[in-house]
Amino acid sequence: MGRLRVKGKAGAAKNYTTRSSAVKKLQCSLADFRRLCILKGIFPREPRSRKKANKGSSAPTSFYYTKDIAYLAHEPILKKLREHKAIAKKLSRALGRGEWGSAKNLEESKPTYRLDHIIKERYSTFIDALRDIDDALCMVFLFSSLPSNSRLPPELVENCARLAAEWQLYVMHSRALRKVFLSIKGIYYQAEIMDQTVTWLVPYMFTQNVPTDVDIRVMLTFLELYQTLLSFVFFKLFTDAGLVYPPALDTKKDEDGAGVNALVLQDSSRQMVLPTSVPSVEGRQITGKIVRQVIKTIDVSSENSTPDVEMSNAEPTTVEPEEEFVPQRSAFDKTAHAALPTLQSISTLPQTLSISLFSPYVFFLSRETPRPIFEFIVRSFGGRIGWPPSSGSCSPIDEYDPSITHVVVDRPVVTKQETPEQRELRLRRKYVQPQWIVDCVNAGKILLEESYAQGKPLPPHLSPFGEYEGAYIPCEEPSNKERIQEDQEDSAEESEAEEAGEAVNEILAESHDPASLRAAELAAEAAGVDYGAFEATIKKASKKQGKVKKVDLVEDAEGDMNKMMMSNKQRKLYEKMKYSNKKKETERQGLESRKRELQKQKRKAL
Repeated sequence: MGRLRVKGKAGAAKNYTTRSSAVKKLQCSLADFRRLCILKGIFPREPRSRKKANKGSSAPTSFYYTKDIAYLAHEPILKKLREHKAIAKKLSRALGRGEWGSAKNLEESKPTYRLDHIIKERYSTFIDALRDIDDALCMVFLFSSLPSNSRLPPELVENCARLAAEWQLYVMHSRALRKVFLSIKGIYYQAEIMDQTVTWLVPYMFTQNVPTDVDIRVMLTFLELYQTLLSFVFFKLFTDAGLVYPPALDTKKDEDGAGVNALVLQDSSRQMVLPTSVPSVEGRQITGKIVRQVIKTIDVSSENSTPDVEMSNAEPTTVEPEEEFVPQRSAFDKTAHAALPTLQSISTLPQTLSISLFSPYVFFLSRETPRPIFEFIVRSFGGRIGWPPSSGSCSPIDEYDPSITHVVVDRPVVTKQETPEQRELRLRRKYVQPQWIVDCVNAGKILLEESYAQGKPLPPHLSPFGEYEGAYIPCEEPSNKERIQEDQEDSAEESEAEEAGEAVNEILAESHDPASLRAAELAAEAAGVDYGAFEATIKKASKKQGKVKKVDLVEDAEGDMNKMMMSNKQRKLYEKMKYSNKKKETERQGLESRKRELQKQKRKAL
C-alpha cells in the first residue's frame, strides 16, 4: 500500500510558502526579511496554482520556495540582526530609565556584519562579478550626485563619490572606454574590460532631489551590496594592473575641487612596505647595527674555515642556460583546446587606433562646458585637456597655452575687440561644440569640425548602441545609392507610355480578375498605349507573378516541414520571431522609402 497523501502536506503546498509564514519561521521583522532577500538574491515565485500553494485559500499573497527560506535560516547575518534587535530593546529601556552610562555602552557594543561571504557565494569567478557591475555602477553614480539629508548620511554619499572616481580613474588608465551617448536620462558610457562589455548611466550635474514617495530603504540595501561588490572588483582590477588600491587621496586637491585628479595612482612595485614593529629575539630588540655585526662575523668565519675536500685540481664547471619550454599544440590531438586569455595576454595585444583617438590633440574647456564629463572622455582616449580656474583646480594647461588645438565652447558667437596676439591665437585653434567629441568617439575617427563649429546647428546625435542587426540608421547612405540615382535619371527621360505601362503592371500585380484587367485596359487606352504592347505587358506581368508565387510556395513548404519537427512551444516562439522580424523589416523599409522621398524633394527644390 502506497503512502497516503495528506491535503496541504505535499505538492505545491509543501514546495511554496507565503511571506507571512516565512517571516514567522525566521523570527525577524518584515524589513529585515526584505533585506535578507535582497542580499542573498532570493525573490518571490509564482506557482502554477495559487490556490493549491496557499492550501485552498485564494487570498492575494507572495510565495517563496520553501528551500530558499530554509537556506535563509542558516544565514549568519540573520543572527546579527537578531542580536541588533535585542540590543535595541535594551537601549530603549536604558534611555527610558535615564541610565545614560548603560545606554552609551550598549550603543558602542552594537553588532556589525560584513557581506564578504555573500559576494563569494553569489559570484563564483571574477568574470561573473565583472558582468554584474552595470547596475552597481549606475546606483553608485546616482547616489554620488544626491544631497545628504537625514535619510542619506554624508559618509554614504562620500563613499559613493570615491567609488565612482576610482572607476573613472581605472577606465582612463586602461583606455577601456568605447562608446558615449548623451541622452535625456543622462550620459551612457560603455567600456570593454577583460573582454566584458560594461554599460552604465551617469546623471547630469543638476541639483537632485530625493522624492518622498520612493522607498529609500530598499535602494540603500541594494547600495550596501553594490558597494561591497565594487570594492572587490576594483581591488582585483587595480592589483592586476600593477597599481595600489585604494589610490591615495590628496585632501588639499579634493577640497579645491580637483575631482578625479585628487586621486594619485601608485605603482605597487615601487611601494615600500614599512615594518609595523621591531623584531626581537629572547626579549632583545634586533637593530640594524646588530645585523651588520653578525654578517661580518659570518664572513670572517667563512674565510678561516678549511674545505673538507681539496678542489685545487677541479675543472671550472660551466652552467648551461636552461632552455625555455614552449608548449606546442599537437596537430593530431583534436581534444586540445587553445589557452584561455589572461589579463597579461590581453594587455600585450596590439591596441587599435581608436584607443589613442585624441592623443595628437590638446583641448581646453570653456567655463560653461561640464568639466568632469569631457575630462573623462578625452583622457580615456589619450588626449590632454585643460580648464579655467572657475571649473576647478589642478588644470595642467593654461588658457593661453600655444599647444591647444581645440577649444570646446557651448555658447553663441559674440563679436568683441581683440588684440593681434589674441586674433593669431584664435586662428590657430578650432572652436567646436561638445557634441563633436562624443560623435568622434562613436565614429572611431576624427570628424570634420565645420559641422560642429561654434554657433552652428548641430547634426543629429544618434545612439551608438545598435538595437538589432539591420536596424535603420538615418545617417547611413543606402547600399543601392547608385541604382537610385540611375532610376531618377531614367525617370526624367521616360515617356508617358512607359509610365502608363508601369501603372498597368501595378494594377495587374494586385489581381487578375476581369474588373482589374478592364480598368488597366481603359488606363492604357487613355494614355495612348498600343494594344499589342498592352498584351505583351500583361503576359510579362503574369509570368513574373507566377514565378514569385512558385518561390513563395517552395519557401512555405520548407517552413511547414521545419515546423513539423518542432514542439508546440518552439513553434509558437518561431512564429513570434517571424512576426517581429517582419514588423521590423517593414518599419525599416518604410523609413528608408520616406528618406528617399525627402531626398527627391530636396533635389527638386535645389
